[in-house]
Amino acid sequence: MSGLQLGGPAPDFTLRDQFGQDVTLSSYRGKKAVGIFFYPYAFSGVCTGEMAGIRDRLAEFLTFDTEVLAISCDPMFALRAFADQDGLNFPLLSDFWPHGEVARAYDVLDESTGAARRSSYVIDKQGLVRWAVHNAMPEGRDLDEHLAQLTAVA
Repeated sequence: MSGLQLGGPAPDFTLRDQFGQDVTLSSYRGKKAVGIFFYPYAFSGVCTGEMAGIRDRLAEFLTFDTEVLAISCDPMFALRAFADQDGLNFPLLSDFWPHGEVARAYDVLDESTGAARRSSYVIDKQGLVRWAVHNAMPEGRDLDEHLAQLTAVA
């Protein structure tokens, strides 16, 4: 994690979800931990599987009093279609404009493709980065490891 430090503050942001509603990271401060999942593209095979895995285990995340936010550089309307098609019932946030600004703040924007790299963060209730992983491999993330980290900060 260049630029971001474990134990340091998470960059705040406000992005629109798949319904056009603003979601602000700092609004969870003092209330919930936040799992942030950056993914490259809606409707791509690996990302679809990844988001379905989160959907299927969403109750486990919520058990740890954690909000789940998934972020890509796709436009809001594409995210709405993606959520509707796959029954994704958690916020899919559009980092479309200014393009990749949040992904860039988290140092996960691939400038050559204009897409976020597969990366995850756990932000504690105080707004501090407690855990991060960056996955270059197409098989995605291990949700068990994410849940273990959320248990540790909840």
